[in-house]
Amino acid sequence: MEKIIHNAPTQTFQTDAFIFEREKWAQNAIICGIDEVGRGCLFGPVVACCAVLKPFSVHPLLKDSKMLTETQREQAALWIKAHSWYAFGIIDHREIDQYNIYEATKAAMKKAYFGLAAQLVGTPDTVLIDAVPLYFGANGPKIISMTKGESKSISIAAASILAKVHRDLIMERLGKQFPGYALEKNKGYGAQVHTDALQQKGESLLHRKSFSSSFKKNTGTKNESHEQQTSLFC
Repeated sequence: MEKIIHNAPTQTFQTDAFIFEREKWAQNAIICGIDEVGRGCLFGPVVACCAVLKPFSVHPLLKDSKMLTETQREQAALWIKAHSWYAFGIIDHREIDQYNIYEATKAAMKKAYFGLAAQLVGTPDTVLIDAVPLYFGANGPKIISMTKGESKSISIAAASILAKVHRDLIMERLGKQFPGYALEKNKGYGAQVHTDALQQKGESLLHRKSFSSSFKKNTGTKNESHEQQTSLFC
């Protein structure tokens, strides 16, 4: 049966954002954090990251990625990559439209988890997840799902930062391939310049139709090839 603890008490984490990690590190157990970026975007993929920090690796920038500047996130990401094992899970706009963003988010998180698990010598004992409960089978790890997990666990914070930096890089590259939507700046979210462009230009091939259709007036877009569409995330 799936082991899930919802909404761990906030007061537990106000002064100690690695209480879970410290306990597991003392037991020589593997603990990992999972988070995602891009759920509310109109364009592009949702990106999840699963990260396992090396035991007793702590850094002052291990916090909610939304509390950091872009420069701080990039600095933190470099440190995290040097002090962790990690993997990404990416689900594109087509699957988001086909299944819905919630199911796509869970799929991205599972991809990230299994991608990381394949790199590890041991099996994770505990998985900490921001808000979304997952199930990895009857013999899977203990799952702790909590709201605002980035501020309650440095493992989730690490995953949050890596996912954000990785997706931002994807969006900057796609912004050059799909000009006119200011994707380099808004990262695919519904900023005014983005929604105005949808009304004027319509959707590109990588827009989420289930998200962006209410913002556009026409559907005429440039006919990019299927080969270009499927290679953008490689």
